[in-house]
Amino acid sequence: MVLAWIALAAALAIGIAALGATFAQGKATAAAMDAIWRQPEAAGDVRGSLIVALSLMEAIAIYGLLIGLLIIFILPGQI
Repeated sequence: MVLAWIALAAALAIGIAALGATFAQGKATAAAMDAIWRQPEAAGDVRGSLIVALSLMEAIAIYGLLIGLLIIFILPGQI
Protein backbone atom coordinates (compact mmCIF):
# COMPACT_ATOMS: atom_id res chain seq x y z
CA MET A 1 0.00 0.00 0.00
CA VAL A 2 2.83 2.35 0.83
CA LEU A 3 4.46 1.69 -2.54
CA ALA A 4 1.23 2.72 -4.26
CA TRP A 5 1.34 6.09 -2.47
CA ILE A 6 4.99 6.48 -3.43
CA ALA A 7 4.16 5.77 -7.07
CA LEU A 8 1.29 8.28 -6.94
CA ALA A 9 3.56 10.93 -5.42
CA ALA A 10 6.17 10.37 -8.12
CA ALA A 11 3.56 10.53 -10.87
CA LEU A 12 2.16 13.76 -9.46
CA ALA A 13 5.62 15.31 -9.15
CA ILE A 14 6.49 14.50 -12.75
CA GLY A 15 3.04 15.29 -14.13
CA ILE A 16 2.54 18.65 -12.46
CA ALA A 17 6.05 19.82 -13.36
CA ALA A 18 5.60 18.75 -16.98
CA LEU A 19 2.14 20.26 -17.23
CA GLY A 20 3.25 23.58 -15.76
CA ALA A 21 6.31 23.77 -17.98
CA THR A 22 4.23 22.92 -21.06
CA PHE A 23 1.68 25.66 -20.43
CA ALA A 24 4.41 28.18 -19.66
CA GLN A 25 6.33 27.30 -22.83
CA GLY A 26 3.20 27.58 -24.94
CA LYS A 27 2.32 30.97 -23.51
CA ALA A 28 5.87 32.29 -23.89
CA THR A 29 6.13 31.05 -27.47
CA ALA A 30 2.78 32.57 -28.38
CA ALA A 31 3.83 35.90 -26.90
CA ALA A 32 7.16 35.79 -28.76
CA MET A 33 5.47 35.02 -32.07
CA ASP A 34 3.05 37.88 -31.48
CA ALA A 35 5.96 40.22 -30.72
CA ILE A 36 7.81 39.13 -33.87
CA TRP A 37 4.63 39.54 -35.93
CA ARG A 38 4.14 43.09 -34.62
CA GLN A 39 7.78 44.15 -34.92
CA PRO A 40 9.76 41.90 -37.31
CA GLU A 41 12.99 43.88 -36.98
CA ALA A 42 13.25 42.84 -33.31
CA ALA A 43 13.06 39.12 -34.17
CA GLY A 44 16.67 38.42 -33.21
CA ASP A 45 16.33 39.91 -29.73
CA VAL A 46 13.00 38.20 -29.12
CA ARG A 47 14.33 34.86 -30.35
CA GLY A 48 17.35 35.00 -28.05
CA SER A 49 15.25 35.86 -25.02
CA LEU A 50 12.77 33.15 -25.93
CA ILE A 51 15.46 30.47 -26.11
CA VAL A 52 16.81 31.41 -22.68
CA ALA A 53 13.32 31.46 -21.18
CA LEU A 54 12.38 28.12 -22.75
CA SER A 55 15.54 26.48 -21.44
CA LEU A 56 14.77 27.69 -17.91
CA MET A 57 11.21 26.39 -18.19
CA GLU A 58 12.48 23.03 -19.41
CA ALA A 59 14.82 22.90 -16.41
CA ILE A 60 11.74 23.05 -14.16
CA ALA A 61 10.31 19.99 -15.91
CA ILE A 62 13.63 18.18 -15.52
CA TYR A 63 13.67 19.03 -11.80
CA GLY A 64 10.18 17.50 -11.52
CA LEU A 65 11.46 14.35 -13.21
CA LEU A 66 14.43 14.26 -10.85
CA ILE A 67 12.18 14.58 -7.80
CA GLY A 68 9.92 11.84 -9.15
CA LEU A 69 12.86 9.52 -9.68
CA LEU A 70 14.21 10.27 -6.22
CA ILE A 71 10.82 9.47 -4.72
CA ILE A 72 10.67 6.16 -6.58
CA PHE A 73 14.23 4.97 -5.94
CA ILE A 74 15.23 6.53 -2.61
CA LEU A 75 12.05 6.62 -0.55
CA PRO A 76 11.18 2.89 -0.62
CA GLY A 77 14.59 2.12 0.89
CA GLN A 78 13.83 4.50 3.76
CA ILE A 79 10.62 2.69 4.75
